[in-house]
Amino acid sequence: MTVSIDKFIKEPKIAYFSMEIGVRSDMLTYSGGLGVLAGDTIKSTADLNLPVVAVTILTKKGYFKQELDIYGRQSELPDEWDPNSFMTPLKERVIVNIEGREVQIGAWLYVVESMRGSKIPIIFLDTDFPENAPEDRGITHHLYGGDQTYRLKQEIVLGIGGFRILDELGFEIKKYHMNEGHSSLLTVELLQSHKRDIEEVWDERLVWDAEKVRSLCVFTTHTPVAAGHDKFPYDLVQRVLSDSLPLDVLKEFAGHENLNLTMLALNLSNYINGVAKKHGEVSKGMFPGYEIHAITNGVHSFTWTCDPLKRLYDKYLPGWANEPEIFVRIGRIPDYELWEAHMEAKRHFIDYVNRETQSDMNYDTFTIGFARRATAYKRADLLFTDVERLIRMGEGRLQIVYAGKAHPKDEEGKRLIQRIFEIKDRLKDKIKIAFLKNYNMDIALKLVSGVDIWLNTPLRPLEASGTSGMKATHNGVPNFSVLDGWWIEGHIEGYTGWAIGPSPDVPADPARDADDLYYKLETIIIPTFYGDKHTWIRIMQNAIGKNAYYFNSHRMMRRYVTEAYIR
Repeated sequence: MTVSIDKFIKEPKIAYFSMEIGVRSDMLTYSGGLGVLAGDTIKSTADLNLPVVAVTILTKKGYFKQELDIYGRQSELPDEWDPNSFMTPLKERVIVNIEGREVQIGAWLYVVESMRGSKIPIIFLDTDFPENAPEDRGITHHLYGGDQTYRLKQEIVLGIGGFRILDELGFEIKKYHMNEGHSSLLTVELLQSHKRDIEEVWDERLVWDAEKVRSLCVFTTHTPVAAGHDKFPYDLVQRVLSDSLPLDVLKEFAGHENLNLTMLALNLSNYINGVAKKHGEVSKGMFPGYEIHAITNGVHSFTWTCDPLKRLYDKYLPGWANEPEIFVRIGRIPDYELWEAHMEAKRHFIDYVNRETQSDMNYDTFTIGFARRATAYKRADLLFTDVERLIRMGEGRLQIVYAGKAHPKDEEGKRLIQRIFEIKDRLKDKIKIAFLKNYNMDIALKLVSGVDIWLNTPLRPLEASGTSGMKATHNGVPNFSVLDGWWIEGHIEGYTGWAIGPSPDVPADPARDADDLYYKLETIIIPTFYGDKHTWIRIMQNAIGKNAYYFNSHRMMRRYVTEAYIR
């Protein structure tokens, strides 16, 4: 595949930086929600013909390939792939100084093309060249791999290397959008590039034109968990980061105790936002004194709609893929056609589950889907708080499909997967449970379209936004979720789906969450599914017409343009 970069440098661009960008399942440049959201963002910018260039890391060995033994014990294997099959290597290279060594950074070009013909370039950064030392060649091998030193090196490549490669390629950048703090070292390059021309400097800080840098930067924070914000001790920074500001200046912008990449982005961005209304509020509490806005996430409608629903939408809602607001006219679709499209997707999914797991699931049983990163606060096992109660309500009437990876260093997350396997074996004659390994974008689409309800049970307020439930709504699958993240905005009880536990203004109560989950499943959700198909289909329609029409990345990107990019 040969594509020229020249056509993309003719007009000023918004540079979108993200540690991971997932545009297709077989390009292993993502680990989960952050990367897939970034991919959806780029797809919408292409559909909307926005002047954007994206920058990310190549990660030739992926995140990891998940192996699970019969007890659910996870092991991780390299997941190598060949970028030559997807993208074009560019001849341009730049140099960054890491640990006193000159490290060459090259780039690959991948082009996202809209059905409407517009194209968006993604620049993938690579250090795997013979000219680099072996330890430097591996910097761009593993997504989120290695120790703190490895992580800092990756973020130097992304932020500083990414900034330099755009300059070397000839891009004129009018805004830099940092998707999480991983890329915030680009602000160091911006400060170096925008020094004030002062003949006599009494205060060294006057040299650095922070206001100019702020006017160029947008920062989106995604995590309400303190541990999710990268921090590096300054002795490590001094050893690894050779291309930098004077240490006292760096500390002024990035914090005095550690190099805090979130603080660096906060202090040098003119527009800062969380990814849901509630997350914006939580972020203000985490970072008092900063003006933090909220732009609720969305998903790319065409990507996350299964084929049976696509055909149905094409028939009754022409133009839906580029104007998702057309979903509000969902009432045009006859009930029986919506149900048959769902059942077609469900049959494909159940067949897939049975092939992969030998679970012997069937088409007509009420099916719950739960798939996301396996980590403690997601509480994948909340459904198993009272197993006997679950059996009483669900035996012969319920089947459950799980999927998700635990981070290699997340032992609690790994134990969570093992617990699901233990319950699966314990209940095999009463309630069928399957666990799909190697959760990826392809499996996600099968899941969100093939189950009957989408379950989400995070411990509030630790869910920044959540996007898998938005994908489910595009396929007429209602949500059953704790009121956190986007669901606070999308939930209308018994109309678009159901809430678990108390309202967002009440302190979290795990015991109440579990009891509410069981009560609604037993007395409302399962009886409605089996006994009142008319009402169930109406809720499916509402999920599409009230949720999918709004929680999509076209709406999200229009808000970024009007609120962040043209400020």
